Amino acid sequence: MDRYDPQTIEPKWQQVWRAERAFNVDNPQPGAVEGREFYMLEMLPYPSGDLHMGHVLNYTLGDVVTHFRRRNGYAVLRPMGFDSFGLPAENAAIKQGGHPREITERSIASISNQMRRMGWAIDWDREVSAHEPTYYRWTQWLFLRFFEQGLAYRKEAPVNWCPNDQTVLSNEHVVDGRCWRCGAVVEARNMEQWFFKITEYADALLDDLATIDWPERTKKIQAQHIGRSEGGEIVFRVAELDLDIPVFTTRPDTLFGATFFVVAPESPLVDRLAEGTEGADEIRSYARVAAARPTEERATREKTGVFTGRHATNPVNGEQIPIWVADYVLMEYGTGAIMAVPAHDERDREFAETFDLPIVPVVDENGTLINSGRFDGMPADEAKAAIVESLREQGRGRSAINYRLRDWSFSRQRYWGAPIPIVYCDECGVVALPDDDLPVVLPEIEDYRPKGQPPLASNEEWMRVACPRCGKEARREADTMDTFVDSSWYFLRYCDPQNEHVPVDRALADYWMPIDQYIGGIDHAKGHLLYSRFFVKVMNDLGMVGFREPFQRLFHQGWVKQGGKRMSKSQGGVSPDELVDRFGADPVRIYILFQGPADHDIDWTPDGIEPMVRFLRRLWRLVGDAAARPASPEGVDTPLSRKTHETIARLTDDIERRFVFNTPIAAVMELVNELSKAPEDPAARFAAETAVSLIQPYAPHVAEELWQRLGRERLWEEPWPVADERQLERETFELVVQVNGKVRDRVEVPVETSEAELVATAKASPRVQALLDGSEIREAIVVPRRLVNLVVG
Repeated sequence: MDRYDPQTIEPKWQQVWRAERAFNVDNPQPGAVEGREFYMLEMLPYPSGDLHMGHVLNYTLGDVVTHFRRRNGYAVLRPMGFDSFGLPAENAAIKQGGHPREITERSIASISNQMRRMGWAIDWDREVSAHEPTYYRWTQWLFLRFFEQGLAYRKEAPVNWCPNDQTVLSNEHVVDGRCWRCGAVVEARNMEQWFFKITEYADALLDDLATIDWPERTKKIQAQHIGRSEGGEIVFRVAELDLDIPVFTTRPDTLFGATFFVVAPESPLVDRLAEGTEGADEIRSYARVAAARPTEERATREKTGVFTGRHATNPVNGEQIPIWVADYVLMEYGTGAIMAVPAHDERDREFAETFDLPIVPVVDENGTLINSGRFDGMPADEAKAAIVESLREQGRGRSAINYRLRDWSFSRQRYWGAPIPIVYCDECGVVALPDDDLPVVLPEIEDYRPKGQPPLASNEEWMRVACPRCGKEARREADTMDTFVDSSWYFLRYCDPQNEHVPVDRALADYWMPIDQYIGGIDHAKGHLLYSRFFVKVMNDLGMVGFREPFQRLFHQGWVKQGGKRMSKSQGGVSPDELVDRFGADPVRIYILFQGPADHDIDWTPDGIEPMVRFLRRLWRLVGDAAARPASPEGVDTPLSRKTHETIARLTDDIERRFVFNTPIAAVMELVNELSKAPEDPAARFAAETAVSLIQPYAPHVAEELWQRLGRERLWEEPWPVADERQLERETFELVVQVNGKVRDRVEVPVETSEAELVATAKASPRVQALLDGSEIREAIVVPRRLVNLVVG
């Protein structure tokens, strides 16, 4: 074979890797010393369709890290599995007209084949799928441990109901009032549901953000979602109902300005307040409609509400204030009720003006209390504590900390999920099944489509079961668990996938975990990433694992977009299969990472793949020529050798420290250019070998083939090249000047040039000046001794 032919090369090396178990890693022997292990993981896919180019970006990123760490002496654990239960897989089955198991397993086989064709370095011996009884047995087992600790419970509560998917959604999966999966407008319903008491861990989830290497944006999203607030819990009394309603407020200093009281339409208080009033039907009708409105609409629309006919007593002054139900109040705190202070809250003011309610200012422009009885003249900050203390003495208030975070609703009225190992007995009530009864196997049923009630409820044979406590007839729980329960601990099972006694052996979990590098979308910040942290903290408290956080370092890849929309299985995307058939996997891998910084979005076009093919053909020819030359002398020092060592240093720093993946490709291309200009240089063979070695994480198939042509074997096991520091000493360096990430000029500058001078040099470039045309430079990003990127617009 005298030309680059990916259709011949790639199957050859994939077969070699599989036969030699090249990327499998054994678990440590007892007593093994930690320190050279590395757990690399990307979020596992839903098997609800084929892969698209967004997946190719995600998993190729992980592949580069895997190869880099392996060749730097680490034992790298990089497994794969499938999030195969839940709505995505079930909806795919409904769409295709088959059974979820059949469609899911067909998708798993298809995706596995796609992954192997891409040449990703995966330990397939550790593969797990959420729908396999050997996996969900342990999901059920973990549920029982949470249940024993009071961290899993069932209650009636207002829930988010998707009328299209016919199931309950957690708060985190309602986006702007719509279902995260199908986009349908979500309705509010009161239903019996299972919850995990994630609020028990609110402080730990918030405080431990400081211990992990995550993007600050993601930490901020979680912190805001948890929403820790300090203030007071104030008790308002509805005397006519003999009802006390606690209200949390961060502004107890404004209590004298509370002129009305508002209850969220989804609050359980609505029925209690409406009962027995002349307007009961109107109140309930308003609440049903208002609660179903999208959150975004409720925040921005004109204020609406209905007066309940009831009044609450303001505890600081004894005044009777009217109780309203209004859609601008959400179930964020406690009972979903607020004291309205229209003089000091914009939303309250808008509502008061709409319904002609009193507005009483109680804090002046100097931050001093007015119209507040004996607290007049007191600074607001001091008044907060003083008013709360006064109410505490009367038994009407206390200092309090509250959270926006709500408990996690995880039961679903769908078929395709892990059964909940609970039975209901007329004698014994709610009874957990014993561990010996696990797994509770999901039965085969013909009609699994949603009808507003759990499909399993129609399977009488399965539903009827003996109570494990008294032996009398009982009924199983017909709801199934949400798929986010499955994915809250899957990364632990990878450490010990064949264990038949516990979900994971603690010694193995503690050896590999926490995950050194996790890659996945920022859209999971309030869902999967939060739930997984909660699960690990509970398991740590129960002595199952010895760590508190699952993902030590997190990276969010950008979205691959097509027509302005991000690719997804539900919305469609470009499959890599046709591209691999046409160009080969290696050019596709290089291209997807060459588009720009990996955490930036990419507008998909296949036009750039052909240039990657041409680059690999050129590399093929040059390495073939170099292979005919003798080995380069040890320590050879020529311009080409210095360029080679400089390239080694650049790639090592880019991947390890800076965690960028497009510039290393450009660096290898530059080295190949220099090699083409100096084929007779004594360092030519060294440069060719190094180029092949450095491109291997990106294009492993062609790299292995060229390595073999150079008379070497098993490049995937070769140590990563190390730059000779002596050949990196230079008086000047080539400054790469970029505008919005694209190279616009190259300028030779002294190595001692300061960052400010580098920015000035970049701005002064005639090419840059012509491009800017008066545009504002928003930011200048400097990579020392490397580049300046001017962000414009």
